[in-house]
Amino acid sequence: MASMSRALMRVKQDLAVLLPDAAIADACRAAGHRWRKRLLDPVTTVQLFVLQVLNFNTSLTHLRHLAGRAVKPSAYCQARMRLPLAAMQGLLRTMCDRAGAAGRFLGHRVLLVDGSSSGLPDTKALQKVFPQPRRQRKGCGFPMAKVLGLFDAFTGLVVEVLPFPLYTHEQSKVSGLHPLLQAGDVVLGDRGLCSFWHAAMLATRRVLCCFRMHQAQIVDFRPHRKSRGQAGKKQRAAKRAKEWTKARAGKRDKGRPTSTWVRRLDKHDQVVRWAKPKARPAWMTPELFDTLPDELEVREIRYRIPRKGQRTQCVTIATTLLDPTLYPKEKIAELYKLRWEVETHFRELKTTMRMRVLKCKTPDGVKKELLAFALAYNLVRLVMAEAARRQGVEVSRISFIDALRWLLCAAPGEAMPDLLANPLRPGRHEPRCVKRRAKQYDLMNRPRAELRKGLRTTKVKA
Repeated sequence: MASMSRALMRVKQDLAVLLPDAAIADACRAAGHRWRKRLLDPVTTVQLFVLQVLNFNTSLTHLRHLAGRAVKPSAYCQARMRLPLAAMQGLLRTMCDRAGAAGRFLGHRVLLVDGSSSGLPDTKALQKVFPQPRRQRKGCGFPMAKVLGLFDAFTGLVVEVLPFPLYTHEQSKVSGLHPLLQAGDVVLGDRGLCSFWHAAMLATRRVLCCFRMHQAQIVDFRPHRKSRGQAGKKQRAAKRAKEWTKARAGKRDKGRPTSTWVRRLDKHDQVVRWAKPKARPAWMTPELFDTLPDELEVREIRYRIPRKGQRTQCVTIATTLLDPTLYPKEKIAELYKLRWEVETHFRELKTTMRMRVLKCKTPDGVKKELLAFALAYNLVRLVMAEAARRQGVEVSRISFIDALRWLLCAAPGEAMPDLLANPLRPGRHEPRCVKRRAKQYDLMNRPRAELRKGLRTTKVKA
């Protein structure tokens, strides 16, 4: 057997801090996995998986050179298939628990949740579970998976990743992340996750939330204003006299919010009561629907961004952080700024580490590959955290790509140098456009077999 390469020794050393060999073996045993003694046992397979992903999801033929072992691609793929999915999930949670929380918001752990997508290989198994976009003809596109991620807001560690079909709303799958939350946690999300259902499901677990208000929700900060279906004195008299028609009543409710005003806290800061909708969503079970409360008090906050050139000038927040003394309006506005960090995390995963296109060809393989990306990403984030502590700067200023490059090139036991710290650039704005031109090739609008047939039958002009 060939000697172990420096790259694999480095990965083993870094993983051993939070995931020693015994922890990996215990996670596999806890998942019910049994194995015999072989070259590609679960411990070595996990280490090779992380090494492959750290090297920008390199090919299997390159992995054997990195590992310094004569590992055949087919044997390595079979070893990955033998790994239990539950064991990979357990390893990710163990890593996050041992790393701990590096920051708090007024005593609360803050978690970011958001969705993205990744391309997959074109196989029948993946097309069945993760269909390609609907606008693409059959045989002309690739399967796409939507990825729901849960991140620690201060360390940037990935807590969990969940893949599901592309045309699936995050609201129907976000409950899969709730068992990882603890009482007192604060969940930050965009407007796509803002609804009574999500806030109520979190409230039943005593988890707080802070979301940007959904664009369809009407918000009115006038004190004692009427809500939809709440008539005034004249309207009540007219209703008793049956003088109002349904059309007029509908016109009266147009533009009114569905929430009930409770109390005013400050300018553009109020507490309202959201009522439980009568219709149950298709994705929700009747048992879960019955356990949710009939009403939920929510705090609505609106603030403006004074900087010129900002795409969003006015932000409206819905949160269950109700106490204005413990949670001032300005603190909540600062808290919601952390939500944009999740965009950076997905960019580092998809663009820098090349998670934009995955390589596994089975649904279980895709889930394991995403978890391997999460493990590798957390290794880099821990290197960034240590560099930030030594250099006395915020972890968000440490260059992700510089930390990744040092992790790939450093020898086992080598002391960490000062990593590149990005300068502070508050108020920096860049246009949302691409400078480098793409190649002028036509898109594939017919299956490849038809295009090949057309090439063979085309006459070449002299």
